[in-house]
Amino acid sequence: MIELDRLSKAYDSSLVVQNLTLDVARGELLVLLGGSGCGKTTTLKLINRLVEPTSGAVRIAGTDTRALEGHELRRRIGYCFQEVGLFPHMTVGENVAITLDLLDWSAREQEARVRELLSMLGLEPSEFVARWPHELSGGQRQRVGIARALAAKPEILLLDEPFGALDPLTRDRLQQSFQQLRRELGVTGVFVTHDMVEALLLGDRIAVMEAGRLVQIGRPQELLLEPATDYVAELMETPMRQSEQLEALAAKASPGNQGST
Repeated sequence: MIELDRLSKAYDSSLVVQNLTLDVARGELLVLLGGSGCGKTTTLKLINRLVEPTSGAVRIAGTDTRALEGHELRRRIGYCFQEVGLFPHMTVGENVAITLDLLDWSAREQEARVRELLSMLGLEPSEFVARWPHELSGGQRQRVGIARALAAKPEILLLDEPFGALDPLTRDRLQQSFQQLRRELGVTGVFVTHDMVEALLLGDRIAVMEAGRLVQIGRPQELLLEPATDYVAELMETPMRQSEQLEALAAKASPGNQGST
């Protein structure tokens, strides 16, 4: 569905993405994982041409994206990011429907789609459609951002650290809701994160980037069991170590280990 072919991006003399080649199958969620500055977000922006490549190509369903106007391409691709970017002067309903308005959907079609998406994301339309962004919690704003990204029924969804600013409980709920929703809709997705646990839990496959290069791509189990480089092994050690520490704490807290008073 998405093909990146020897893709590179340079700013001045600095290469931030270097000769990146990978593909994303239809219906798959590929996670781009790596530390700050490794090229994850730039790669995401290269896919929808918010950033133009220095060399290489991006193809979607076999079509080179350079054959399309940038705005036309971006209307076909949902884009969701951490800051959400809801328009403060628009209601929730207007924010979700903004792409539909650009695509000349009728008012009735827009209303039906907005209500459908809000319901799917656990936001009761009668309660939320007329609210303003400042009246929402962080988790609610993020749900509206996802609804807006899905509004025009895109086949592709790009997500840049969409849950990074949320508290742990809200983040967990949204991760679960997102997984269920994208599988129901059959959306192909590319998800950027620097959180190893999030990558392991959400990704069908994970592409690890370091200094603009792809260092390993595979299923979560493959990266955990067969890291290709020391860097990947170090990334995978963190969730494994945390899991072991939690298991040790749980064992100490179990009734059989409680000392009598």
